[in-house]
Amino acid sequence: MKPGQIRRIGLARALSKAGYCSRSRAAELIRGGRVSLNGKIRRNPETPVSGDRDRIAVDGKAIEAQSRIYVMMNKPRGVVTTAADEKGRDTVYALLNEEKEKSLPWLAPVGRLDRASEGLLLLTNDSEWGARIAEPKTHLDKTYHVQVGTVADDEFVQTLIRGVKTQGEVLRAKHARRLRAGQKNCWLEIILAEGKNRQIRRMIEAMGVEVLRLIRVAVGPLRLGNLPKGAHRALTADEKRMLDRFLQTFAE
Repeated sequence: MKPGQIRRIGLARALSKAGYCSRSRAAELIRGGRVSLNGKIRRNPETPVSGDRDRIAVDGKAIEAQSRIYVMMNKPRGVVTTAADEKGRDTVYALLNEEKEKSLPWLAPVGRLDRASEGLLLLTNDSEWGARIAEPKTHLDKTYHVQVGTVADDEFVQTLIRGVKTQGEVLRAKHARRLRAGQKNCWLEIILAEGKNRQIRRMIEAMGVEVLRLIRVAVGPLRLGNLPKGAHRALTADEKRMLDRFLQTFAE
């Protein structure tokens, strides 16, 4: 950008960047004629906006940039990571509702955990920060504890690291090890550097083994710790700085 040149972004992105709603929801509002820019209704989500100079309103009410909020949740099994579910299933937002109505602005999940999976889920209204955390190119390690329906031997563990071919692609774990074992099943620790949709389940099921439980216990250096199941809390300033340092390391 040339010196003195005004940086402009699309209207939908501006709404999302302000922490008002997701970019997809913003596009819906814009196309529905509910968003005005400098007093004029705009229906194109890509209408250029200068955040410092232009005034955006939704349903006639001017929006203001929200304070940035970063939340970690211990997602329980059986809830979906979405704002609304067409099948009427419980969502992670049901766990936020009571507090959200009092003080929390719109929050979006950072990445996803499928309905049967549990553990650490980040939510934020800082859409650009969330995108950097979830971006596969960031290679931010995600650590999982996985109970499988077999007593995995060394060859099983090494196969996860070497790669498993499923649905036309080879999926690999960055690291895997056995944590503990019973007579018929065991727990594994699996680390992914670039998690794809249902990657761990697809890998293990392709090996003919059932995944009994799947819990995400860490995102990069951030650990789930002893946060109770279904509970959530704000990241501490130190935790946020720690994640930011990791993001900066990968950006360099």
